[in-house]
Amino acid sequence: MSYPPPLYSGDTGEASAWLRPASTAPDLQSVTTQVHYLATGATTGGLFGLYRYEMTAARSGPDPHFHKTMAESFYILDGALRLHDGSGWRDLAAGDFAHVPPGGIHGFRNESGAPLSMLLHFAPGAPRESYFEAVAEVARGERSLTPEEWTELYRRHDQYMV
Repeated sequence: MSYPPPLYSGDTGEASAWLRPASTAPDLQSVTTQVHYLATGATTGGLFGLYRYEMTAARSGPDPHFHKTMAESFYILDGALRLHDGSGWRDLAAGDFAHVPPGGIHGFRNESGAPLSMLLHFAPGAPRESYFEAVAEVARGERSLTPEEWTELYRRHDQYMV
């Protein structure tokens, strides 16, 4: 494996770093989930998306699915996560990491009865925010979707349910 082609062509570097303080309020509040958009595909030029995903003690999370265009990784900060790895459900705890390449079947849940905090990483970066926001609107009772509308939402967001 070699390094990819340069993304920066200058010779001196530049002051372009940005930060997001830990005190920043969540970008999305659902019934059972808060999501902090730490770095979106838009802010990273499509390189990756990184989200802090915080789930309440209530049971929640998506059923098994896969993505055709991106990989998804999980790093557990606090709590316990049930992750479907394509062949079955596995228990992850704080400090555990899981990577799912494009096409890899996966799903995740908080079934522990306690809060969960994790990092979700998508590469390359994709506009996942609008997917999370649509699901949150449904969870909050602000809208409902027919089975056909769910299928279309999933299709638009590279999510193929198994």
